[in-house]
Amino acid sequence: MPSPQVAVIIGAGDATGGAIARRFAREGLTLCVTRRQQAALEPLTDEIRKAGGVVHPFGCDAREEAQMAELFDHIERDIGEIAVVVFNIGANVRFSITETTTRVYRKVWEMAAMSGFLTGREAARVMLPRGRGTIIFTGATASLRGSSGFSAFSGAKFALRALAQSMARELGPQGIHVAHPIIDGAIDTDFIRDNFPERYALKDQDGILNPEHIAEQYWQLHCQPRDSWTHELDLRPWLETF
Repeated sequence: MPSPQVAVIIGAGDATGGAIARRFAREGLTLCVTRRQQAALEPLTDEIRKAGGVVHPFGCDAREEAQMAELFDHIERDIGEIAVVVFNIGANVRFSITETTTRVYRKVWEMAAMSGFLTGREAARVMLPRGRGTIIFTGATASLRGSSGFSAFSGAKFALRALAQSMARELGPQGIHVAHPIIDGAIDTDFIRDNFPERYALKDQDGILNPEHIAEQYWQLHCQPRDSWTHELDLRPWLETF
């Protein structure tokens, strides 16, 4: 029997990451989803299984090299062929520059940049021998500009964007599609609802991003033919300034 096609979602949170996982599961891919605490994945995995999908949850710290190497080895050995990898770990914090400690700066960099590097490297390692695959890194407004108070987050997201560009140039000629969607705007999450109610109130006017709509664009990236690959696209509500 042919090996199952696997989608790996690193950072399958309650909003965007979960929506991406559900979207790929609907297409018949086997899902491997990660968060640092495996128990946090139970609502998502239950939902996918009830809909008839196949999903494997993993508690994994994406900053740890050994854990990431073992994760990809395990999936390839015991589950199936990794067809697509999505890196979707968030690390958004806001501090003035004088209040940004080395611990904060280092932690944000590890979460948004170092873990992205480990994800990309391990994905490339298993995809290159086959000459095919999709690797998607979730970007943000901070990937493009460093706003006041976001020195740590912007530094990490700039680094992730550079990684994606470098990998696209290296791996594209070898059959691997590397993409970097920029999510520019508030997303329909509990965090936005609880902390920015005035923005959340615009939901009925399509003023915040719907995670399901973001997930659809990720699926379309994976489906693109090699002669028309998108490397970078930006997704934002109509009212977002840019």
